[in-house]
Formats: sequence, structure tokens, C-alpha cells
Amino acid sequence: MSHDSLLLSGAAWFGPDGTARAGDVLIQAGRISEVGRVAAPSGTERVDADGLVLLPGFVDLHTHLREPGREDAETIASGSRAAAAGGFTAVLAMANTSPVTDTGEAAERVLDLGRLAGLVDVVPVGAVTKDLAGAELAELALMHRSRARVTVFSDDGRCVGDPRVMRRALEYIRAFGGVISQHSQDPDLAGPQACCHEGELSGRLGLPGWPPVAEASIIARDVMLAEHTGSRVHVAHVSTAEGLDVVRWAKARGVAVTAEVTPHHLALGTELLASYDPVYKVNPPLRPTEHQEALREGLVDGTIDAVATDHAPHARHDKEHAFVDAAFGMLGLETAFAVVHDLLVRTGRMSWADLARVMSIAPARIASLGEHGRPIAVGEPANLVLVDPAAGLTVDRDSSQSLSRNNPWHARSFTGAVHLTILRGRPTAREGVPTAC
Repeated sequence: MSHDSLLLSGAAWFGPDGTARAGDVLIQAGRISEVGRVAAPSGTERVDADGLVLLPGFVDLHTHLREPGREDAETIASGSRAAAAGGFTAVLAMANTSPVTDTGEAAERVLDLGRLAGLVDVVPVGAVTKDLAGAELAELALMHRSRARVTVFSDDGRCVGDPRVMRRALEYIRAFGGVISQHSQDPDLAGPQACCHEGELSGRLGLPGWPPVAEASIIARDVMLAEHTGSRVHVAHVSTAEGLDVVRWAKARGVAVTAEVTPHHLALGTELLASYDPVYKVNPPLRPTEHQEALREGLVDGTIDAVATDHAPHARHDKEHAFVDAAFGMLGLETAFAVVHDLLVRTGRMSWADLARVMSIAPARIASLGEHGRPIAVGEPANLVLVDPAAGLTVDRDSSQSLSRNNPWHARSFTGAVHLTILRGRPTAREGVPTAC
């Protein structure tokens, strides 16, 4: 059977304007060669896609793959398996590794490990500052000129707190069309121990509070710096209504700002912290219902551009502590589609075209990934995901493709599952199971 020819028989798909299409999709030599009623060549692999929806492959702007340095929690290979199982064809790997991805050589190493894994396009994110220390700019231009062609830069896990450093970074990356992805957390308003939304619950639980103004004030500063420099800023994991208001204001003003939201900030609330279960410790913290609803509306109306997982695997010995001492972060790659589909598409708040926009098209555009997030049309790259909107899914953390088990969705049930992930015409995962390279 040819690996260069694949027929998706009877699939449904949707144009950017929401126009519904249905029929066969023939993939040859890594691209879509025919759509409609197709007579496939002999030896073509055929996939029955009746009742399934075909989308551009998902793109994740925000993952932590831990390699190099913390291969006990995740490797680029295991993270790639999780990504393929979740329907992703490209993921951006954050720079807070050990050593930090702050040189061209380090970025190329991440790129090469991703290519060796071969299941998704692993795109290195470069650090904004050397060693994430916030003082001296990293090798921004050299990372961009390297084979990795780094375009997105972030000190994620830490805020670029010094406005002078942030201004210089924005001025520097403007020359080659880069973007700074900011962890919007004022370090003085929400210090390193802050782990619960500041309010009645944080006081009752005795957990250090993280006030929404710590997010909104940094976003406000950064969008004004972006306007001043004529450069691009991206707001990582926006989590508050106040932060969202600033993004909306800046977009109305014409500032080049984009924003992402995580599935867990859309669907999980701060009340879960009452159990002191460290699986729910994340930065920024889970928020109350009114913030969740504001974020959902912001995603629906386009103020928030993209869904990004902030996939943050941790070894058990880093998570299994008292809540205040446990590591921040939770898994997200394998469950992102199910969460967003169940919460927003199945309920009618978003269309399939909307889902493609926030999980494929917009993130690919933000990261300048020209081969991803493309229309389903003849001649386009076959980076695709086939999903089953009627399939039931119950999450089992022990069956995860990730090396870690800090999964906040364990034992939860969803409607909607990834059926097949395709990278450049080659299936990389079938029904949640990665394929051999």
C-alpha cells in the first residue's frame, strides 16, 4: 500500500466563511490533490470518514516539552506523541529548558530532536533574555537566522518585568517580523508564591493570592510599548476579564496584539483548589466563573485569537507536595480538542469554522507557519486532523502518551475525539495512538 496516497472518503469540512463541503479528499505526495467525488489510484489507503469532520491540523503556540534538562517529565519524542494523539501537526516548544533556548545552537537542537521524533513539526521558541534572567537580551537575531528560523520569543514562566528590556526586545524583533509572547504577571503584584486567584477563597484556604491587576497592568504596558515600537506582542494564557478588556481596547486602537487562552482557563474554576489537589496548581491560576465566561465570550467574538494548551508536564516528585510547594502546570495536548468542542462547539457557541480559526488558522499565522492552518483545497499541504464529533471520550491519565501524569481532566468524560492526525500526507496518530515513523 502506498504511503504517498491516502483517500478520506465521505468527510465533511468547512470553509473559512463557514460554507459546508462534503465528499472525498485525496492526498498524494503530501498535498491535497483532489476533492469531491474521487476515483483513487490503485494501492491508495482508504479511510472511511463518513460522519467525521476534517480540519486543518491543530497548532499549539504554547507547550513545554522539557527537553533538554528534564527528560524525566517529558521528552520531545513523548511530547510529540501526545501532540499527534491530540490532533496537532505543529507545536511551539517554550524556551525554559535546561540549558535555556537562548542561542541559535540551542534552537537548532530542539528543531533536530523534533524532526527525529517525526510526528509533529516542533518549532523552537527562543528566550527573550539570556538564561531567562530578564536583564540582557538573548541572541534574538541569531536564533532567527539559524536553521530553526525562530520567530516567537518568550521568557514564559517568567515575565519580562523591566519595561526597558521589553521595549528593546520589541524594537529588535520588528526588523524580521518576530513576536514576543509575554507571561503577563507583574512580579511585584503577584510574586513567585502566588497560586490562587486573590479573593475570598484564597483567604479562606490560606493560599497566596494572585490578583487580576497583576495580569492587566503588564498587558497594558506591553500593548503600549508595541504601539510605540510598531512591533508585535502576544499575550500568553490570558486568564482574567480585566486582562481581556485591555486586549480588546488595544485591538480597537489598532495595536498589533494577539492573545491566547488555555482550555483549563475556559473550563476549570478556582473552586477546584478547595481540595488542595496540586494537579490544579497552574500559573496563572484558575479563575472564578465570571472570568471563565468572559474568556469564553472573548474567544467566540475574536478578541482572543487562539487556544493554546500551556502543556506543562511534571514528574511526580515535583507535583506531589503541599499545594503551595508543588510545581505549576498541567497536561493539555491530548485533551484540548475535546474540551473546546464539548464546551463551545457542541453547545452551539462556536462553529466548526470558528474552531479551525482558533486551533489552526490563527495560531499558524501568529507563529508564521506558512504550511499549517491552510484551507482544505487542492494544492494545499496535507497537514490535517479528522475528528469524530459524536465519539465519547473518558480521560485516563495512565494511558497518556506524555511521560507525566499531572492531568486535570482525569476521569472526566467528553463528546468529541480525534480520529486521525495527518502530517504532510502521512498519518501520525489513529484514534489517539501514534503511528510508527
